[in-house]
Amino acid sequence: MKVRKDTAEIYVWDGKPVEEAIERTTHMAIGAHQDDIEIMAYHGVLECFGKTDKWLAGVIVTNGAGSARDGFYADFTDEQMQTIRREEQKKAAHVGEYGIQFLLDYPSSEVKDTGNSDPKDDIRELLEAGRPEIVYTHNFADKHDTHVAVGSRVIEAIREMDADARPKQVWGCEVWRDLDWMIDQDKVAMDVAPHESLAVALVSVFDSQDCGGKRYDLASMGRRRAHATYHATHDVDETEGLIFGMDLTPLIEDDSLTISDHVQAHIERFADEVTDRLERVCGC
Repeated sequence: MKVRKDTAEIYVWDGKPVEEAIERTTHMAIGAHQDDIEIMAYHGVLECFGKTDKWLAGVIVTNGAGSARDGFYADFTDEQMQTIRREEQKKAAHVGEYGIQFLLDYPSSEVKDTGNSDPKDDIRELLEAGRPEIVYTHNFADKHDTHVAVGSRVIEAIREMDADARPKQVWGCEVWRDLDWMIDQDKVAMDVAPHESLAVALVSVFDSQDCGGKRYDLASMGRRRAHATYHATHDVDETEGLIFGMDLTPLIEDDSLTISDHVQAHIERFADEVTDRLERVCGC
């Protein structure tokens, strides 16, 4: 199993050969940055944690340079931060018992360059090797350019695969903009209440982020609990933690459907719901 960057790394916490580790994949989480998997795709971690028949493959596409930093990490260079974030991601893969962890090590600029096919080709080959049933990646309403670029490379990669080799489901998950705005019928609501201590431990592994000026640990746990409470207006809470996803599966079932049209349809259904409520309740 090879990837294109000489600086890329493949980590298997339980020592299995790389080929055996990737072949056991059932779920794959493809994120832009170190800690994105733990924030957006915890459902996949839970689905596989402690199982022998389900395994999560983690894929981090970028090198993590340019992250916010403060306190202890205030004077760290981009090169030092890259090293630290890589080690933190491997620790998370061990704690979460991921089947395999890929660190592709691309600069964000290369991922966002639509003329550079290398990130997409790496992703396609990992998907072809792992054959996951479910893929978690970034949603296309995210406000981080690199997140949206990674999601786009994922869809492009899957569309190059044979139809019978494609994942059964692809979900775009929350980091830099949650999906509470989507109408309830459109949301993929993922119950992530179990193993709260594991959830906290995974996000807390990324000390360079949590103590470097951004409290992702508190924010992620708070958002999940808020979703669980505010998801239904008239029902009691059915869980203590939810992550919302945008179903991207139609984009790999119909290659002619554009990403823009798919996202715009979600926005229009949201706008229609708001307008309908105003007309019913306010008469305006």
